[in-house]
Amino acid sequence: MLVAAAVCPHPPLIVPEVAGAAAPELDGLRAACAAAVRSLAGANPDVLVVVGGADRSASYPGDAAGTLKPWGPDVRVGAGDPVLPLSLTIGRLLVEPAFPAGPPGLRFEAIATDATPAACAELGHRVAGSAARVAMLVMGDGSARLTEKSPGYVHPDAAPYDAMLAAALGEAAADRLAALDPAEAAELWVAGRAVFQVLAAAAHDAPPVAGELLFHDAPYGVGYIVARWTW
Repeated sequence: MLVAAAVCPHPPLIVPEVAGAAAPELDGLRAACAAAVRSLAGANPDVLVVVGGADRSASYPGDAAGTLKPWGPDVRVGAGDPVLPLSLTIGRLLVEPAFPAGPPGLRFEAIATDATPAACAELGHRVAGSAARVAMLVMGDGSARLTEKSPGYVHPDAAPYDAMLAAALGEAAADRLAALDPAEAAELWVAGRAVFQVLAAAAHDAPPVAGELLFHDAPYGVGYIVARWTW
């Protein structure tokens, strides 16, 4: 059963070695992510599952490695050859400081960014049912069409949609996340739609007591949302 959840974005620039001189620009985001992930450790889970979007769905063991070399310095996490996609690599980098002794039962789940809501729900139910006390770190970005400098250029519907996402995540409104339309999310370049629906399904059988929005901004034209759900 799910006992704690945190939502964080996964821009490579969240890693100071990648951001370089621009690192201070995301200090607020880093602090919010650290607080969200610490709340997972405080829930004393039996299992920690990091879920992130990727080109294809796949499962990875707790010792899986990742690298940020495609985005700059060869910052590595984990042992062995890097196999984790960007979202899960950033997730692992966020997890390690919060669990000095190592996260319990750590594993990684990638969900295709174009996965159907049914596929997202299946993964969410599977994650939630994998142990008596499950914590989830959900790695997903909001819209990338918020400003003229956004990767997808500006879209008039992007800002209200991103605000809706932030509200739903901050209020732990699983029903609103479950109802997200894949086509609309794709039009607005919302890379996190699938992972948000995985979280919604995981929380379905045991709704959270409360949600808290820790950060919502778009410093580089992409919606970055940090939230935590408590039970």
